[in-house]
Amino acid sequence: ELPESWADMEEPLLEGMCFTLKYLGMTLVEKPKGEDMAAAAIRRIVATARVGARKFQKVILTVSPRGISLQDADTKEMVENISIYRISYCTTDKLQNKVFAYVAQSQDSGALECHAFLSPKKKIAQAVTLTVAQAFQMALDLWEAAHAGR
Repeated sequence: ELPESWADMEEPLLEGMCFTLKYLGMTLVEKPKGEDMAAAAIRRIVATARVGARKFQKVILTVSPRGISLQDADTKEMVENISIYRISYCTTDKLQNKVFAYVAQSQDSGALECHAFLSPKKKIAQAVTLTVAQAFQMALDLWEAAHAGR
């Protein structure tokens, strides 16, 4: 449950805003950003996820100006930490409107990966997307502030 003025709240974002989502999967993409690319990648991930019929991993996705961190909701084990500088795009899918996805460059291979997550409600998927956008802006502001004196 997000307070009405959550978009104005910088404090919690600096600490990290948490969302509990289900991890649908990942697919490689050719381009770092773009609605069509993301929509196609999400379609592939959802189609693969449906075929697999396995139980999706429940994750706690934490968004902060440092990036996105993923933690297993059950074991509390850290799954991945993605630097904000490696994320090139994030979106809520127009058709699958409970799906939040982001594109990031793999730290290991350098390949572009689209990761998709299922949220319990459309509003939550949109909130994650807006929070990531806010984190980008805050990271930029912090970066600019740090470099202003040079």
